[in-house]
Amino acid sequence: MIWDVAEPFVQQVEVKSEHMDEYGHTNNVSYLKWLEDVSWAHSKAKGFGIAEYRQLGVGVVVRRHELDYLAPTYLGDSLHVATWIAENNGKVDLWRGYQVIRASDQLVVLRARTQWVCINMATGRPRRQPAEFKEAYRPVSTLV
Repeated sequence: MIWDVAEPFVQQVEVKSEHMDEYGHTNNVSYLKWLEDVSWAHSKAKGFGIAEYRQLGVGVVVRRHELDYLAPTYLGDSLHVATWIAENNGKVDLWRGYQVIRASDQLVVLRARTQWVCINMATGRPRRQPAEFKEAYRPVSTLV
């Protein structure tokens, strides 16, 4: 697979009937759910699930999504959903990058970015990232 970064975190999904829309291709909401799922899995792999967020008293929430749908996908397609930390200045926010590639033809069907904001879990207010986040959520270099 040709990824935008050297070593993205990747999960595989299969397009099922519940992912379809009235046009006969994958609904945009399904992609958003897959991006959320791969983000959580990547975060957990870095040692930050919800229990760890609660223990630190901080978490991250979405401020902005940017999704570019490059090609449709269909029932039965196998997709590789990847994520990585694209930007993180260590302050309040960070950006994740995403790429979805259809396995059968290696076509990039979606590229996306999400801006995540660090919050105090007790107040819901934005706050500076703790040192643990700065270490775990380091940006990776893009290849393109």
